[in-house]
Amino acid sequence: MSKGWMLATFFFVATAALIVVGTLYPVPSALAYAGGEGLIQARAATPEEAATNLADAIRAQNWGKAYASLANNAQFTEQDFVHDLTGSQLSLRTNATLDHFEVFPLHAEDNDAKVRIKFYWSTAVGTLASTRDLHLVRSGDQWKADWPLEEEPVAPPQVIPVNYLRWDVIYRGPGDDWGAQDVESPHVRIIDMHPVNRADGVVILGELLNEDVVPAYVSVTATLISKNHTPIATEGSFDKISHLLLPKQVTPFFIQFPNVALSDVGSVRMAPFSTLISASADPVIEVDGEKINPAPGASLTGQVINESGRVVNVAHVLGTFYDKSGQVVWVADQYLGRALVPQSPVPFEIRIPEDLAKNISSQRTVVASYSFGGAS
Repeated sequence: MSKGWMLATFFFVATAALIVVGTLYPVPSALAYAGGEGLIQARAATPEEAATNLADAIRAQNWGKAYASLANNAQFTEQDFVHDLTGSQLSLRTNATLDHFEVFPLHAEDNDAKVRIKFYWSTAVGTLASTRDLHLVRSGDQWKADWPLEEEPVAPPQVIPVNYLRWDVIYRGPGDDWGAQDVESPHVRIIDMHPVNRADGVVILGELLNEDVVPAYVSVTATLISKNHTPIATEGSFDKISHLLLPKQVTPFFIQFPNVALSDVGSVRMAPFSTLISASADPVIEVDGEKINPAPGASLTGQVINESGRVVNVAHVLGTFYDKSGQVVWVADQYLGRALVPQSPVPFEIRIPEDLAKNISSQRTVVASYSFGGAS
């Protein structure tokens, strides 16, 4: 009994001592976990440390600490800084979190340096990357960064005439005596399809046409059949496709089968899907200045312009690449992290695999969009 009492007393005293030590000499990581990142300001002895500290504060969404650490924060407000990172309009970046980042030194002198930070943001559609080049200055024994604020465009006051087609759908209600009659699904057709063997598996590339006079919500599934006529796998075109097609519009599709070799495939069974959907021809998004850049660093660059009078919250740029015979060589895409403000151009860059770039002769770009309140 005496030994038990002594053991309990020892643990009580040891616990109290640890609490005192933890209070007087807190570990930075524990403070960060508890939301007290601002209690200790780590001094940045190098430009890389300053950039890393800034990115860590951004990742923790400690906007106050990140803003306070900037050398040029007198030039803009903390709200401007936050909007620069998350956007002032609802977009993919609004609720994104910084998953990780990379710091690359570009140039350094005694009191002046340049560092590049590549941010990797986790969003609803996957990881989006962005890059900022920082100018850093030395102040006493520490370095601070100048933040390159990118001011978002603001549409000037104006009147934009609205003159576009719109399709509304009225379905048969439960009390309607129409028998089995209802609105027929739109007619869609696969106009190009072929498999491609890649290092990480088989990819099915192609294009789908809405050949009807009404809009359609579309999708495509593919089933790989082995040489002994048994199914290998079935996958769908969730991404890299424009799901909303107006009459006579064409969308690319890209279906991936990881860890499958084309040599094991005997045939491919395709199943396009369509359903009637209410839609309009607004907003109109223009694609301008398209350019295919050769390898190394092969890519398609250009800009998109929202020609409508309303904000487009999410824009998905799809590039279809063809060889000299007109066959689809590759399909690639990019989600734009920021919303499209009316009448303001936004650049895009779609990467192309280096080994396929030499086979590309032409391309076609389409933009799928979503505005708060419905798809476009």
